[in-house]
Amino acid sequence: MIRTVVTAGLVLALGAFALAWLDLQQATHRMTPELYVALIAIAFACGGLWLGWRIAARRHGPEFVRNDAAVRSLGLTGQEMKVLDALASGRVNKEIARALGLSPNTIKTHLANLFAKLEVTTRTSAVTRARDLSLIP
Repeated sequence: MIRTVVTAGLVLALGAFALAWLDLQQATHRMTPELYVALIAIAFACGGLWLGWRIAARRHGPEFVRNDAAVRSLGLTGQEMKVLDALASGRVNKEIARALGLSPNTIKTHLANLFAKLEVTTRTSAVTRARDLSLIP
């Protein structure tokens, strides 16, 4: 985390220095306005590509491994795990029911069982607790 903050700080400091230098060059008429604008555009494009690459690289972290011991100890069924996965993706009960081929009332029953087993009262806290236990990615 500290390495990321220091790297971002250095990049921003270097960018500020480069902008100040370019502004000085343009102010002293050593550089045409077109070249000034082109250099700033290139710098921002390169910065955007670098930042996008860094963000995309983080998403491809280590492969998720489900905590099967926690699944067994909580007594979660396969259907409850499917509902939990769908819940984590932000779906509402009707969408979950349609995706799993179940009735909305069955989904409500599974959610009630999940809440009891995870010892939570809301959908958000259920997803948070499940992520803490490595039940879902």
